[in-house]
Amino acid sequence: MNKLISLVLLVSGIILIIYGINASDSLGSDFSRFFTGSPTDKTMWMLIGGAAASVAGAAGLILRGSKSP
Repeated sequence: MNKLISLVLLVSGIILIIYGINASDSLGSDFSRFFTGSPTDKTMWMLIGGAAASVAGAAGLILRGSKSP
């Protein structure tokens, strides 16, 4: 994986996680949690997608750095 792509995945994943955490504290998520017991789907997808993108980006950077040129 290209180093630039890995870095973009890592940064975008962190941004998605931050937005997901902020969305989990929103009024809409509070209503959803009150009635259904879980946060909104949008919040969950942002957190899951952010975690996946961050892991993929970090793995790309680590694995790319450990290989000899």
